[in-house]
Amino acid sequence: MGRVCVLVGLVLMASALSLVTARYQARQLYDQLDRYKAQSRELEIEWRRLQLDRAAESSNSKVDRLAREELKMTGIVPDRTVYVSQPSLGQSTHAAPARSAEQNNAQTSSRGGVR
Repeated sequence: MGRVCVLVGLVLMASALSLVTARYQARQLYDQLDRYKAQSRELEIEWRRLQLDRAAESSNSKVDRLAREELKMTGIVPDRTVYVSQPSLGQSTHAAPARSAEQNNAQTSSRGGVR
């Protein structure tokens, strides 16, 4: 009888230790889950911010401003435009001299419009 009581006591102690260990691990996992959820929310907020930044950076006005200020680009003006026509199949393959915008404007106005 004494051995049975000792055996039952040992089994009871092992069961109690197992229960404490399991609860401790469950709490750790729950805390880790909370940390991962918080990190997920932070990453989602960061993703949304990055999407807004990308949209702002790719807006037409931003690109236009950067092209004008940093790259020193200018808009298209007729007096600096050069029109080059491609020779048709029957014509010579030698390149014809490029005409200026004034010559093209004079030619199109004599024909009555733009071709």
